[in-house]
Amino acid sequence: MAKRTLSLLLLLQVLHGFCVPTSAQVCRLLGQPALPLLSAERDINIGAIFSLHKSALLQNHHFTSKPEQTTCGSLNLREFKFLQTLIFAIEEINNSTQLLPGVSLGYKIYDSCGSIAQAIFSGMALMNGYEETLSDTSCSRPPAVHAIVGESNSSPTVGLASVVGPFNLPVLVKHFGWTWVGTVRSRSDYGNNGIAAFEEAAKREGICIEYTEAVFKTDPEEQFLKTLEVIKKGTARVVLAFMAFGDFVILLRVIARHNITGIQWVGSESWITSRNLAETKEYSFLSGAMGFAIANAKIMGLREYLLNVHPDQEPKNKLLTEFWETVFQCLFRSSGSSDCTGSERLEELQNEYTDVSEQRIEHKVYTAVYAVAHTLHNVLKDLGSSTSSSKGEHPTPQKVLEYMKDVSFTVKTGEKIFFDASGDPVARYDLVNWQPAEDGRLQFKHVGVYDSSMPLEKRLQVNQEHVLWAGNSGQLPVSVCSESCPAGTRKAVQKGKPLCCYDCIPCAEGEISNGTDSSDCFPCDLEYWSNESKDRCVLKVVEFLSYTEIMGMVLCILSFLGVLLTAIVFSLFYLHKETPIVRANNSELSFLLLFSLSLCFLCSLTFIGRPTEWSCMLRHTSFGITFVLCISCVLGKTIVVLMAFRATLPGRNVMKWFGPAQQRLSVVCLTLIQVVICVLWLTLSPPFPNMNSSYYREKIILECSLGSALGFWAVLGYTGLLSILCFILAFLARKLPDNFNEAKFITFSMLIFCAVWLTFIPAYVSSPGKFTVAVQIFAILASSFGLLLCIFAPKCYIILLKPEKNTKKQIMGKSSSKAL
Repeated sequence: MAKRTLSLLLLLQVLHGFCVPTSAQVCRLLGQPALPLLSAERDINIGAIFSLHKSALLQNHHFTSKPEQTTCGSLNLREFKFLQTLIFAIEEINNSTQLLPGVSLGYKIYDSCGSIAQAIFSGMALMNGYEETLSDTSCSRPPAVHAIVGESNSSPTVGLASVVGPFNLPVLVKHFGWTWVGTVRSRSDYGNNGIAAFEEAAKREGICIEYTEAVFKTDPEEQFLKTLEVIKKGTARVVLAFMAFGDFVILLRVIARHNITGIQWVGSESWITSRNLAETKEYSFLSGAMGFAIANAKIMGLREYLLNVHPDQEPKNKLLTEFWETVFQCLFRSSGSSDCTGSERLEELQNEYTDVSEQRIEHKVYTAVYAVAHTLHNVLKDLGSSTSSSKGEHPTPQKVLEYMKDVSFTVKTGEKIFFDASGDPVARYDLVNWQPAEDGRLQFKHVGVYDSSMPLEKRLQVNQEHVLWAGNSGQLPVSVCSESCPAGTRKAVQKGKPLCCYDCIPCAEGEISNGTDSSDCFPCDLEYWSNESKDRCVLKVVEFLSYTEIMGMVLCILSFLGVLLTAIVFSLFYLHKETPIVRANNSELSFLLLFSLSLCFLCSLTFIGRPTEWSCMLRHTSFGITFVLCISCVLGKTIVVLMAFRATLPGRNVMKWFGPAQQRLSVVCLTLIQVVICVLWLTLSPPFPNMNSSYYREKIILECSLGSALGFWAVLGYTGLLSILCFILAFLARKLPDNFNEAKFITFSMLIFCAVWLTFIPAYVSSPGKFTVAVQIFAILASSFGLLLCIFAPKCYIILLKPEKNTKKQIMGKSSSKAL
């Protein structure tokens, strides 16, 4: 990510000359010599290659004769200014007494004309030289220059294309949330290498490229129109143009003719600070364009030096004459009647050459020269001062390269120049935004900075309030293939499309995503569940049969109603305890049965409310014991009826074996067995409160776990066994010839009791959550009401509504039809 600050690369030469010996003593160059366009040779020379002309005139080669040298056309004032900046820096160093004292720097400047072949040809000339040499053994010779200042923005300097811009542009794009961009590049080393580096870095940053188009200035117009159609049809609102200036100008002309607007342009350094583009009103659609530019600086004295250039100055060269004729649009004629007089004043002009408001690349030319000078100064100092140099001990390019890695200095603009361990300088860039001026032209607005010496999170600083976006809008444009997935959803990539194109799928129940653009949803912990928007885990609803809900209230009311009815019957029986109907039906067991029924009704209340350790143990044991007590009383009454009938038969006196004492003992013994079962259950594996998540994923059922299922079914089974026994005995006694036979009503009551509990078993097993508890309470209440109504309702009916039947005669009377 370094190699950024010097946009003019320092290419140190390590190659030797390519000459062939034509005799034992003379070495001649193969081919034609390439002479520098401008030179001033001194003690140590620096080479330079600039695109001083905008294009090389193409020639048709027939391969029947040696091709002539390439002819260049159309002077590039921007590159000519770079050349003058290099000479200005060299002369400033030569006039310094602190830097390279006693040694003067010279220069050899070549013109690449924007041609790769010409640039390579010039580079070989700087390494080999261009004169014949004498040698006895070899044609090898030291290089003509010790360092080369490379091109500023074209394909021959591939290093610039691969290190300036592409590494920073993804961080620019990601900073503004643009994940869907289009790219247009020059079909050259500059564009190809630049976009390749951008694509690699963009992939790491999660940025997708919708399309990538390549054009070159020599392409037919159809190719530019094709690129324009791709841009128009694309959905990306941000387009990165990594293009050489000459290629981009042609594309802009096509765009201007078709009035394409609304695109947020992101530019490479080759055109993002071009005033020629910014001041062309036809290109006003570039308003809002943004890109990284080499940090701007002001070189003191440079403007004055540029304005002092004159065609008659030394060293004389036709390039200066061409420059003069270009800027003043005149000609020097040999006839004496010339348009150009030489007295024209450059300060009266306003063009690309005289404009020094943007000295970005000029500053890099300046610092490049100073980097070479400081390196040479350190080399010569270690070699023993400039005296040794005069003896021919000039530093080699290898030595210069070695020393340059350790050079560190501060130029007069205040910038500190140094190189890291890999030989790269610190990357510092300005973030430039194109904004309209009052005259309708575009101006460069500094809106941010990138500094690689800062911590990673602080390297890019953007003053977003001062940014103007495409269409002169203050609203940040959105360029995404798919809108961001909100919290509560996850991204699902669309088949056959890039990763940036996706659908937003809601998270499943129990899963959340609490950030935007989540790739996955995450399950909540066991005790938590996703909220309605699926962006937060909340505690699951804990469900249990509560007193406050309608079903709990209804069951409570029924329970209290049962207790109330039992109390009324108890009171009624107590008030009429001396009447025949009460005495004839074993009043002591009747009162005990009513007491146990009231306990049955009340025990149902222990099943309602939040389960606790004590309530869980109480509800099951109280249910088992109270119902066994109740059934024991019913069983006792049934046996009394049977024994009473048997006692009336001649020679039978069985009632002595089942009198009141025996009845009490039987009830106690039968109940005690259930008590023992419950004690064993509570001792070995008692019921306990349990949070059950198996019924529902979204809520927790707080229930009483049985602890030991064997204990529960033993309690229930024992109760059922007594009920069946009671039912059988009552069924056998249903047709006894008493005028009022209680066994009939016991049969009905036990029939209801058994039906309820037989139905309860499958309902209990299949009911989920709190409905399991409700089924159990309903079974308790239904069976209790069945016993109460079937056994005591007929008696209450006699006591209250048929008192005439409540006589001993009626109770003991026998009809002839039911006699023996």
